[in-house]
Amino acid sequence: MNAYVGPIEKLTEKNKNFRQVLFTGKHLQLVVMCLQPKEEIGNEVHGEVDQFFRIEEGRAKFVFDGTDEHVVGAGAAVVVPAGTYHNVINPSPSKPLKLYTVYTPPEHPDGTVHKTKAEADAAEHH
Repeated sequence: MNAYVGPIEKLTEKNKNFRQVLFTGKHLQLVVMCLQPKEEIGNEVHGEVDQFFRIEEGRAKFVFDGTDEHVVGAGAAVVVPAGTYHNVINPSPSKPLKLYTVYTPPEHPDGTVHKTKAEADAAEHH
């Protein structure tokens, strides 16, 4: 297994894909994401997976367990413990939201690239 070394901020800011896995290790996974204006990840829960988010561009609205809301901007970090329902929403009507996330343990197949949310949703239903 190779280590990951790279300019994560620049790669996150350049990313136009909804989801792109950059690194998958035995215990964690590094993923860059881009949410288009008014787009959201969708309410989800990972029973055994902790998740770390870092916002690089734009603003993000995090909703935990349906009621606990936090709006954060570039430079913010958010940690979602396993078992917590969560959604990430891009509230902007015009600007994309650029972020990266770390799943522990990995959540997606190594090398995954989903250009759009629709593509990601289709892959998750198969």
